[in-house]
Amino acid sequence: MHLPIPRVPAPVPAAPDLEARLTDEMASVVAGARRRALRDGDRQIDTAHLLHSLMETDPEVRAAFDGAPQVARVLGYLVQRSIGYGLRWQGSVEDSGALPLLTQPGWSPAAVTAMEAALSRAGARGEIRVGGTDLLAALVADPECRAVEVLDHAGVDAGELAARLAQGPPSRQVSQG
Repeated sequence: MHLPIPRVPAPVPAAPDLEARLTDEMASVVAGARRRALRDGDRQIDTAHLLHSLMETDPEVRAAFDGAPQVARVLGYLVQRSIGYGLRWQGSVEDSGALPLLTQPGWSPAAVTAMEAALSRAGARGEIRVGGTDLLAALVADPECRAVEVLDHAGVDAGELAARLAQGPPSRQVSQG
């Protein structure tokens, strides 16, 4: 009796043009998204991989959401994606069609578009460093991307989140004691 040989996805290659312009923090987010893509059996980093990595690593990104219950719901859907929810996406290329097709090896066109938009958003503020909220704002700006689909399933209004992000970083409240 012959046992089937498990399918091992090809490694997700780095995107040198894009990744050369990232800070250490954003490079860490991308590395997490790449590991997630490999574990999920995907050939490309997509916007949901980026969202998952952002949610896990960046406290400012989590603070942009409407409280801990909303963060928990989003992370719950992202975990479900890792264990099977995203199987319908496996083997397909994420291309929301929002902008012309951009190519970067190992990245979905929508993920490249989001990273480029995050770099532009930071540059518009005069910043050379791209923050996690820059990438989150870029993700929610594309209503057809997988990250927004995950947010929708978790009950997050992407338009409302985009409006909060446009107002700037969440204010830190000082407790009076």
